[in-house]
Amino acid sequence: MITRRTLAAAAAASIALFSLPAAAQEWKAKYPELTLAVIPMENASGTNDRYAPLADYLTKTIGVPVKLRVASDYAAVIEGQRAGNIQIAFYGAASFGRAVMTGVKIEPLVNPQHETGASGYYSVLYVLASSPYKTVADLKGKNLALVDPNSTSGNQAPRFFLKRAGYDVDRYFGKAVFAGSHENAVLALTQGTVEAAANLWNSETDTMVTRMVAKGVLKNPDGTPMKQSDFRVVFKSDFLPEGPYAVLASLPDDLKAKIRQAFLDLPKADKAAFDRLSDGKDLSLTPVTLKDYQPVIDMLKFNDEQRKKS
Repeated sequence: MITRRTLAAAAAASIALFSLPAAAQEWKAKYPELTLAVIPMENASGTNDRYAPLADYLTKTIGVPVKLRVASDYAAVIEGQRAGNIQIAFYGAASFGRAVMTGVKIEPLVNPQHETGASGYYSVLYVLASSPYKTVADLKGKNLALVDPNSTSGNQAPRFFLKRAGYDVDRYFGKAVFAGSHENAVLALTQGTVEAAANLWNSETDTMVTRMVAKGVLKNPDGTPMKQSDFRVVFKSDFLPEGPYAVLASLPDDLKAKIRQAFLDLPKADKAAFDRLSDGKDLSLTPVTLKDYQPVIDMLKFNDEQRKKS
């Protein structure tokens, strides 16, 4: 039976329906779909497998489809956000700093907290443990694999910290080449293309090498699996802030707040998707601001000045 009370409740519900989510309806009209882009740390299929569950989670949580885009290089993420085609992005610290320095209007939201409890990592130089190279001094005139011009651990940090230690990357090594991804830099080392490779290092048990070993993509010449002990670290940088997830500053405030909260809730709301991002190594996602990346921006400015001088 429909009573006056039933009609009153229905009217109240109708008012709530149309008044409460009005702002959401407005941004959904402008953004019926969002794009999440990520820098290419590993090969395209591996990156897709790692981040696809996150895109699915964001789709369910935000309420509009979130498409995953695996960028061809770091610059593609920067330029995609500059053009407004990428609303959400995962950066390395240096690529985020470069985006800010070149006028891309973005806001950092969160970055990963690793198993060490730190929201940051290090840049290292790897050599093969079977090689005669024990220190950077042993690598004079040898070939070095970098990752990407906008990679933190794979280019900008090695240049900065090696320069501070007295080694100019472009002059000291016989040749420095960009491999295109962190995985490719390690593969260049194992395949003998280079004698050293720059890469990221989170902890003793969480590095690009450990992740590649776990996937079974590192092989000895005889086809047997390689181990982390098959690699030697000959140089390690100072601590670096982990790269952030960032959004376009032009997005509506309520949409940005919804995306931020979705990331903060991720470790508990969808543990499987969160664990997939780091093979279960990370603890949480930590809020960050632009100020957290000022040391990286300063590092980029120093490297830019050195490049102009040379």
